[in-house]
Amino acid sequence: MTFITAISKEVKFMSDIAKQIQQPKESWLDKLARSLGLASRQDVAMHPFRVIVDKEISDLVRSWRFKILIGIIVLTCVGSLYTALTNIGHAVKPGDPGNAFFFLKLFTISDGTLPSFFVFISFLGPLLGISLGFDAINSEQNKGTLSRVMAQPIHRDYLINAKFMASITVISVMFFALGFLVMGLGLVIIGIPPTPEEFLRIVFFIVLSIFYVALWLNLSILFSVKFRQAATSALAGISVWLFFSIFYNLIVKLIARATMPPEMAPERYIVAHRNFILDLLRLSPSQLFSEATTTLLMPSVRSLGPLTMEQVHGTIPSPLPLGQSLLLVWPQLTAIIAITVVCFALSYVFFMRKEIRSR
Repeated sequence: MTFITAISKEVKFMSDIAKQIQQPKESWLDKLARSLGLASRQDVAMHPFRVIVDKEISDLVRSWRFKILIGIIVLTCVGSLYTALTNIGHAVKPGDPGNAFFFLKLFTISDGTLPSFFVFISFLGPLLGISLGFDAINSEQNKGTLSRVMAQPIHRDYLINAKFMASITVISVMFFALGFLVMGLGLVIIGIPPTPEEFLRIVFFIVLSIFYVALWLNLSILFSVKFRQAATSALAGISVWLFFSIFYNLIVKLIARATMPPEMAPERYIVAHRNFILDLLRLSPSQLFSEATTTLLMPSVRSLGPLTMEQVHGTIPSPLPLGQSLLLVWPQLTAIIAITVVCFALSYVFFMRKEIRSR
């Protein structure tokens, strides 16, 4: 009898150990939540929107197109940084008011062999946005997964909102990482830390770059909703980018040559003509981004339009403070955000009215 009792105790002890092994290990976050009287992550179901966002982020990061694009952007940024570091000594000129913002020259200096950092961002940023959104909806529909996802008990707008949120999260993390990488390498190599105003100017530049890429991302998502084939939406996005990057400037130059006033015309007519041409150029998102980034990274820029001799006379050549630079580029920043919101609103409305059932 004693032997049977001992065996039963041993079996009970081994079963308790097996239960403890099979029980999932509690993380430190769950322990902290339990100590504060909150529910742990295992007790609370994840929101469907968060699940879709996590899945989209995982798909974007693991895709080959993202790896290729991030490799190209990192290589070009490192090349522009190397060019800036090798020519930064020649950029310092005596009496230049921009010498007070020495650290910002890492983002703007170029010797002609490679463009500067912000020029690379303005050129490669639209390609990044188009590549992340051109097949956001139509690829799901062609694979037949869109109707399956929509058959689940989730709201329809969760899908397109999650597509945009996942892409903009990846873009934001990448741009902040690149910006801080350039700042860190510049700090280690030149040994001069950025001032608080320089740091804020770089942060505003990164935020502006994210909005600029989000504009092209929403445009490509709009094409993905409207066109059934991914190749068609990709070609449409690239065509719009090429038009505003190359051909639009040529068209504006032709208009400027055709409407140019005579050489002996009064000054007010010449200034009015230049303002008219500048307004035409500002219809291009790349022109808006170029003006905004130039003003933020070059505090010596005091105006974005032509000035008369009366306006220039008596001015002191000094850099603008950060607040004045932001006021100067506020119309450009507002226009970029407005175009981004309009593109996303159109894609949202078209997707909510789109037939998603398989044909």
